[in-house]
Amino acid sequence: MKGYAIIKTGEHGWIDVDEPVAGPLDAICKPIAVAPCSSDTHAMHAGMGPAGPLINRIMGHEAIGEVVEVGELVTRFKPGDKVVIPCTTPDWASQPNLQEKGTNNAHDFDVMTSFKFLIQEDGVFAERFRVNNADNNMVLLPEGMDLADALMVTDMMSTGFYGAEMADVKLGDTVVVFGIGPVGLMAVAGAKLLGAGKIYATGTRKNCADLALEYGATEIISYKDGNTVEQILEKEGGKVDAVIIAGGNCGSMNEALQLVKPNGAIGSINFYDLEDVFTVPAFEWGLGMADVTIRGGFCPGGALRAEKLLKLIQYDRIKPGKTFNYEFHGFDKIKDAFILMDEKPRDLIKPIVYIDDLD
Repeated sequence: MKGYAIIKTGEHGWIDVDEPVAGPLDAICKPIAVAPCSSDTHAMHAGMGPAGPLINRIMGHEAIGEVVEVGELVTRFKPGDKVVIPCTTPDWASQPNLQEKGTNNAHDFDVMTSFKFLIQEDGVFAERFRVNNADNNMVLLPEGMDLADALMVTDMMSTGFYGAEMADVKLGDTVVVFGIGPVGLMAVAGAKLLGAGKIYATGTRKNCADLALEYGATEIISYKDGNTVEQILEKEGGKVDAVIIAGGNCGSMNEALQLVKPNGAIGSINFYDLEDVFTVPAFEWGLGMADVTIRGGFCPGGALRAEKLLKLIQYDRIKPGKTFNYEFHGFDKIKDAFILMDEKPRDLIKPIVYIDDLD
């Protein structure tokens, strides 16, 4: 079986491996549409922490698939079903309380260990891939739904919306979103759907800025026009209710602390590198007395989460597939899409690969 893999740190390419085997609760799928993610390139460059460096690990964690085989205990799916497969697929038996309110299901055994594809095992850039706990981790593709819209649910939409949820966005709030890549765009959309009034989004790429405005941003802030924090404070006449960090670096946390009101909240969905270190001046944190909530978290997954997000698409609350602005066709084109994602040309938002040549 062929798959596109991290061969070793800094090197990627096609490898041949044995086909995956389904356990009693699992499904084997073939990809219909996939998308490379910054996390794939991040892992290839050994930036994923204790799980890296990875060797001969097939990449990819965003996929719409077709079921090829199911384990003997799987009841919701059968071969031929088209399914949406979240990037986070918990081992639900390990933590029975994973669906309780306030518990992120990304951490079944330990930090991010529900992130099976790529980190725990081979990913979806393969002719066949395994989905653990299929009944609880896959959703039938709604009839007639655009593949691009559905594919965004697997990671980008869930992650971006989670940033808004962690920032505790409420009706009429003023919100700042740092970064307007795919996740930041979904954070803007999530903040709007949660009821935000004014939404500042920071970024400089015109195509991303235009989409941010379409998804609900009320104003775009560019660092080219001066200090981002100073611009927002001046325009707002003070601080804001919530900040979502969907881009930037460790310094973005200090910028967020300068912007958020007492009793406000910061939600960070930015993926940092191993060598990154946070240094937070006490003054910016209100000397520790400001009652500001800071949360950072990984993409929630599982079937229930995906079903809820898919409803937002079904009932025309959002069209997330607009973020895909590069399109490829054919299994072998995964390589081209991955290289594009790694190189990140200025006009790139996100690439999609339609797999229309697999038996």
